[in-house]
Amino acid sequence: MTEKPDWREDGVRIVRSHELDSNTPQTPGMTRAAAINHAKAGANKLWAGTVNIQPNAKTGAHHHGELESVIYVMSGRARMRWGENLEFVAEADPGDFIYVPPFVPHQEINAKPDEPLVCILVRSDQEAIVVNLDIEPAETSEEIWIGPNHPGAPE
Repeated sequence: MTEKPDWREDGVRIVRSHELDSNTPQTPGMTRAAAINHAKAGANKLWAGTVNIQPNAKTGAHHHGELESVIYVMSGRARMRWGENLEFVAEADPGDFIYVPPFVPHQEINAKPDEPLVCILVRSDQEAIVVNLDIEPAETSEEIWIGPNHPGAPE
């Protein structure tokens, strides 16, 4: 006979904002805190948390291997650069989502010189895969604006 699940213990989990775990890999100028992982919620396939990025802070060029990432911008302005030479650039505002496919070389940047960038980050695995790349950003880049609410978007 199959044992019936204990939904009280094995069901929905609420992780309160004051319960986030900052014991996660950090980058200078950025503070990450885990909300959903195995330790906090019993998740096996997802990692979700917050990232606060200081004004003008940016990562080096990197990719996340096979992981997929979704970034939701809460406040501030995110600038993403990507490509073999980080030659493409797009910016995202509050309410926008950013999708980073597996193995895409990219760089995250706080585009505001005087305001923190606050985001929600979701990854398709709990492994903190970061492959740093030796890429010099392109001096000029092809600007790409995503969505109808961004300047320069096709009408």
